[in-house]
Amino acid sequence: MSTLLNRIPPSVQGAALHAAFALPQPARRLLAGPPIRRDGLELSLDAQLMLRMIALADINLNGATPAAARATLEAGRTVLGGPIVPGVRTRNLNLPATDGTMPARLYEPANLAAGSPLLVYYHGGGWVIGSLDTHDGLCRYLSHHANLRVLSVGYRLAPEYPFPVAADDAYAAYRYVVENAETLGADPAAVAVGGDSAGGNLAAVVCLDTVRKGGPRPVFQLLFYPATDPSVRRRSRDLFADGFFLTDYDMTWFIDHYCPDVESRTDPRVAVLLAEDLRGVPPTYLATAGFDPLRDEGNAFADRLREAGVPVVKRQHDDLIHGFASFISLGTRFREAVSEAAGALRTGLALRSRANVVDIFRPTA
Repeated sequence: MSTLLNRIPPSVQGAALHAAFALPQPARRLLAGPPIRRDGLELSLDAQLMLRMIALADINLNGATPAAARATLEAGRTVLGGPIVPGVRTRNLNLPATDGTMPARLYEPANLAAGSPLLVYYHGGGWVIGSLDTHDGLCRYLSHHANLRVLSVGYRLAPEYPFPVAADDAYAAYRYVVENAETLGADPAAVAVGGDSAGGNLAAVVCLDTVRKGGPRPVFQLLFYPATDPSVRRRSRDLFADGFFLTDYDMTWFIDHYCPDVESRTDPRVAVLLAEDLRGVPPTYLATAGFDPLRDEGNAFADRLREAGVPVVKRQHDDLIHGFASFISLGTRFREAVSEAAGALRTGLALRSRANVVDIFRPTA
């Protein structure tokens, strides 16, 4: 972050950011600049204004050290701010991990009946940054608008805990929820998983792990712009390598910390897109962003799921950027996209039946 902006309290920066998004449309367009078009797509005004504010603040997802990058993201949470979603109570938990514990936070809408569905959510951040706090607003929003409990998982981060620790933690958290669902107020037969970016990767890995290990499987997965294959450089990574929040350099920085062994980057627990058999994976809502270097690998994963017979909604938001689910306190366009996902999650869970679950999740050959 620039030296000048470092002297401005985050609360003041946040007020200025929200004031910019509250300006009339002509003023926002003047501030954002002329429309940006690439690959036959046009960036939404909200996304373009967000990028303009990020550029002015000189904010990057990477840092001189992982600790510095984490601190920048935490400060950004304060800047984004926004009202707390009403009617959602929280409590902090500690979940068992393979050799210790990990933090988690349970979100519960007021007056939600016991035995309702629960979403296990894994935050994004390249497996290196991010926390329960950076994704608090998103989890509250999903809990309220999908009307379900959300358990946000604070899995351990790289490089202190490289691959496969995050994947192991994600699976352990899911198994804990299934085994303790009633204590958490949920139905053990109605547990879904979800996540954004690296968290979307972990949610998909959990689904694969439950299929391969024969354990109880999630009934739905909600994926925002997931990382699905770091071993191949696809066209969208070159098209949107710089200037659209997540950069090519960021992606290299993240995977170098999470999975420094290059040969391991084709392991399906990193590159879920490369899994030989995706049959048995639960119904999926997968959202990508048109101006995102991860776009093509996310869309390719949705296509492979469909080819495997998995019910899939592949939704590319042509006019958005990576990270849009974290910007719901700002522009209307971001909230529209996340509200659509929350509606898909709520509908998918409402339409499930035990008969359908048994049929969809039949053992793979």
